[in-house]
Amino acid sequence: MTLCYLIIDDDEHFGQVLKRSLERAGHTCHHISHPESLASITDTPDRIVLDLRLADSSGLDLIATLKQHWPDSSIVMLTGYASIPTAVEAVKAGADNYLHKPATLTDLQRAFEDSSVDQTTGSVMSVDRMEWEHIQRVLNEHDGNISATARALNMHRRTLQRKLQKYAPR
Repeated sequence: MTLCYLIIDDDEHFGQVLKRSLERAGHTCHHISHPESLASITDTPDRIVLDLRLADSSGLDLIATLKQHWPDSSIVMLTGYASIPTAVEAVKAGADNYLHKPATLTDLQRAFEDSSVDQTTGSVMSVDRMEWEHIQRVLNEHDGNISATARALNMHRRTLQRKLQKYAPR
């Protein structure tokens, strides 16, 4: 299935490499370096790859605009400055997933497939995934403090640390 991707990243080299990789995989792809160039996009993207730190702005501020223009598009926030609070903030703003650079094409495709609601079937996330999301939300509310988060979740601190060391479940 051919998908249309939109890459919004001010790193020109990274954006072009990702664009070529996606085109080689048979997808339509557009790359823009600045949010002002959004008006030049005539296709409706199925998937949007958005950098967190753009030259003049934050990708977090752009999520609402993207969702307004293309409400059915999936958004993956991509950043070299990953942290749990920004990941939670991106998901709350409307991003479907969050990925740390450097990311391979496989990582990116998996990130789109692992969004909380499957766009094709509309199925809801698994119980394990809901637990993971809840833990991340409470951790963010406690500013990353593991002990305070464990107390709030009524969970042993070591159990929480083990859960946090695992990859997010599907």
